[in-house]
Amino acid sequence: MPNIVILLSSVRVKRNSNRVATYLKKYTEENKLAEVEILDLDQYQFPIFTERLKFQTDPDKKTIEFAEKIKNSQGVIIVTPEYNGGYPAALKNVIDLLNDEWHHKPIAISTVSAGAFGGSQAITSLQFTLWKMTALIVPATFPVPKVQDAFDENGTPTDKTATDKRAAAFLKELLWCIQANEKMKNG
Repeated sequence: MPNIVILLSSVRVKRNSNRVATYLKKYTEENKLAEVEILDLDQYQFPIFTERLKFQTDPDKKTIEFAEKIKNSQGVIIVTPEYNGGYPAALKNVIDLLNDEWHHKPIAISTVSAGAFGGSQAITSLQFTLWKMTALIVPATFPVPKVQDAFDENGTPTDKTATDKRAAAFLKELLWCIQANEKMKNG
């Protein structure tokens, strides 16, 4: 069974993206699609990027732990809100902190917003940044408009049937990319 990390990228006090991260974890595990761990950037509170991890002389233990979890995962789902047409600084900070860990890593993106567009403006810049880091960007996305209405605090969708259908298609693409990547790595 594949090992997937969900990167919860909002560190905002009254964030709602955690609802989507929780849902995706539950859905993936209940359907026995992969083993999943949520890495919450709010729990890490990384300092502002000053140097890539691989060039740091005395990196923090939590930074090394985080990097190992990304490196050892077979795929990553980034759940990110859209702030003013972009993604959060905390996410950009951690993307820049790592380097080799992103190389050829299948990454699927779920964007979240309180408005009607579901974070559609943030996705382009995030995809470009990840592409520059040589990640493998999964073509399917999981945008969530009006997240506060679409999920409750426990990650339960208000329209379970429609949400599960979208999640199935989203995760199918990520799992296909993981499988293809594993085949390429193993010859």
